[in-house]
Amino acid sequence: MSQEQTKQTKPAFWVPTAYFAMGLPFVAIAQASALMYQGMGISDAQIAFWTSLIMIPWTIKFLWSPVLEMFKSKKYFVVISQFVTGITFALVALSLPLNDFFTYSIALLAIVAFSGATNDVATDGVYMDVLSPGLQAEYIGWQGASYNIAKLLTAGGFVALAGILEKQLGVVNAWVAVMLGIAAVMALLGLYHARMLPKGQSATEVTSLKEGFSTLWDVIKTFFEKKYIYLYIGFIILFRFAEGFAIKIAPLFFKAAVADGGLGLSLTEIGVIYGTFGTAAFVLGSLLGGYFIAWRGLKRALLFLVASFNIPFAVYAFLAATQPDNLYIIGGAVVFEYFGYGFGFVGLILFMMQQIAPGKYKMAHYAFASGIMNLGFMIPSMLSGYISDWLGYKIFFFWVLAATIPVFIAARFIPFANPDNKEQKEIEEANN
Repeated sequence: MSQEQTKQTKPAFWVPTAYFAMGLPFVAIAQASALMYQGMGISDAQIAFWTSLIMIPWTIKFLWSPVLEMFKSKKYFVVISQFVTGITFALVALSLPLNDFFTYSIALLAIVAFSGATNDVATDGVYMDVLSPGLQAEYIGWQGASYNIAKLLTAGGFVALAGILEKQLGVVNAWVAVMLGIAAVMALLGLYHARMLPKGQSATEVTSLKEGFSTLWDVIKTFFEKKYIYLYIGFIILFRFAEGFAIKIAPLFFKAAVADGGLGLSLTEIGVIYGTFGTAAFVLGSLLGGYFIAWRGLKRALLFLVASFNIPFAVYAFLAATQPDNLYIIGGAVVFEYFGYGFGFVGLILFMMQQIAPGKYKMAHYAFASGIMNLGFMIPSMLSGYISDWLGYKIFFFWVLAATIPVFIAARFIPFANPDNKEQKEIEEANN
């Protein structure tokens, strides 16, 4: 076996880079672009509306995921989408000096969102095709860690670089340089994955439009025919239900005045607490969570993972009740919550990969499941502001804790249709 082939069989050579490439465009649009537009004089209302609207592809990516099952290989779509993302970021950079830069750049970032969401679907497809259930569990923590390293680089490093360059080059030229930098990183990742990413399963070529629609219908039909699928849909919605309430309100609670029930922190303090210490805790939690599942097995670990994900939301109830002004106490609470978040979240990802995705259309069915997961997050997020205004911060965060109860009940009784990573490993060892 050649050295190249050996590297391609080792997930350590491609899992971290693949999931880093997944995180970079998402964070660039969600966070970095908002700061860029604010510096270039766009109103907060326009920024919030348009940078949120163009991110819809990450929620509805399951709609075109079946198409990726019909043509070429999953590696093909990973590499192509990364090159498209890199080229489009370069075009965003070139659009910034223009008079109508906002219109052009938003349209281009919408293309980035589509190519980024396509990259997500195809990358998950390679991961599920190439790795055994045991390796999926072992490397699931590296997924979350690598994704959040992209967040740290993009929302931290590139934004800090823009701040430095603004003093030397001006706002526009500073962000031109940053967007070109992001473009270069994505292009280099595309080149790397063209060589190092495993191919995954090849698709069955579709030869006619009728056959294409038939395949699409089969993808949808077989998803809802899976054993326990409606129980699984309910479970993945409930898993992030409390998070949907908490995650939107927590930063607003931190920034709100003490007299209004908040903590009165500055944006800089919030950024350091969440962006640095929170991200580091999430990365560590994700890595340890992955190894914990690999050792324990998903079935035996599931209830503990649910607890790890949901119980730490109690820190916000504590902070709302006591309103401390000590940054170490506040930062420690966030670190605890983000560590638990990372540790538990990998369990949900692996559950979808091993219990929902398996079958003829693994990539498309995983995309369906992740879209439903996002729906379970979005609905409470949309309601959280109204409920928080009605209840006040203190009672609201106790409501969040009450919202965690259903998922504990679901986790206790959820059946497994397929062997988990531990059981699969035992089956393989018995057969050898």
